[in-house]
Amino acid sequence: MTRLFLYVEGQTEESFVKEVLAPHLYSYGYTEIVPRPTGGVRPWPSAKRDSLKFLKQDAERIVSTMVDFYGLPQSGSGSWPGRKNANKAQYSEKARTVEKGLLADVCLDMGKNFNPSRFIPYVMMHEFEAMLFSDCASLSRGIERPTLANQFQAIRNAFASPEEIDDSPLTAPSKRVEMLVPGYTKPLLGALAVLEIGLEAIRRECPHFGCWLDRLEAVPTASSGQSSTDLR
Repeated sequence: MTRLFLYVEGQTEESFVKEVLAPHLYSYGYTEIVPRPTGGVRPWPSAKRDSLKFLKQDAERIVSTMVDFYGLPQSGSGSWPGRKNANKAQYSEKARTVEKGLLADVCLDMGKNFNPSRFIPYVMMHEFEAMLFSDCASLSRGIERPTLANQFQAIRNAFASPEEIDDSPLTAPSKRVEMLVPGYTKPLLGALAVLEIGLEAIRRECPHFGCWLDRLEAVPTASSGQSSTDLR
């Protein structure tokens, strides 16, 4: 049996896990998938304490994260490992730099006998709404604004991937949606949109997300003794 605990930021991410991600992963052999929304990113020592608790309680539990890179504390006692150093990394390596830092920190606390493949951190470069641009026609249908498809697509076409949509706090993915959809509410409309878009479109258009999904899918079928620190 394989159980998954997912540290997520909020209600929308929780809905995504329950309604989209979990049904998909259950077909790969997971027996329990529990997302834990925290209402925003907590200081790393607090998030790590939860992760360690769940890893130590159950040897068949996998722990993962779904957090926003730009929201992670990068200084002080609550900083997340690798976040400050990631500022100097190439864009494609920023999220991976944090993921590697998180894995190393958890492994240090868990000890030499810990199988590192049981902790699979995922750091989104930007917020949840970036994934909605994976299929702009479906996004517009999901929020019942079909006439906005071309405008959403124009935003998407300006970037190599939906995962790169952001260039200032005023143009974050959610802000771009709000400019076109006054009154946009993330928990309701974001959840409806992602159900319309579907997991495969997100996987196809968001390569970093796709790598995370690949790794989660592989866990139940991996041999119990297998150990890997690959964060592709």
